[in-house]
Amino acid sequence: MERELIIEACNRMYIYTDAQDWESLAKVFTDEVDFDMTSLAGGEPSRMKKEDVCAAWKQGVTGMQAHHLTGNHLVTIRGDKADVFCYGTATHYLENATGRNSRAFHGTYDLKLDKVDGAWLISQFKYNSKFIDGYAELHTHLPSA
Repeated sequence: MERELIIEACNRMYIYTDAQDWESLAKVFTDEVDFDMTSLAGGEPSRMKKEDVCAAWKQGVTGMQAHHLTGNHLVTIRGDKADVFCYGTATHYLENATGRNSRAFHGTYDLKLDKVDGAWLISQFKYNSKFIDGYAELHTHLPSA
């Protein structure tokens, strides 16, 4: 039962991101999140407030459609802590003048969750990029870009 609740907590993160439901997305995280997307964006891992994670993702996908798929979940539970590894694909779609309307990110996720007041919340997020397929510069066609 706990395994299913943990995977559902992870699924909510992707579903709320795709739905651009930023208020609900904030509820899947602990107040601060150890955040690492350096395999995709460079830089250094950081500790971020959950509101800042949501704001960054909002900036990254507003104006386009996003569709996340995950699978092959490996879950390790240690009391009120859990580790999740899974494969993931994130497809972004934005109709634009080039006709190159989509890009897909392929990789894996390493997530850590803490059980807080009976709910599993994501406390660590790491994306491990394998490759990008499609139009990598799709974001340059966003209205705000």
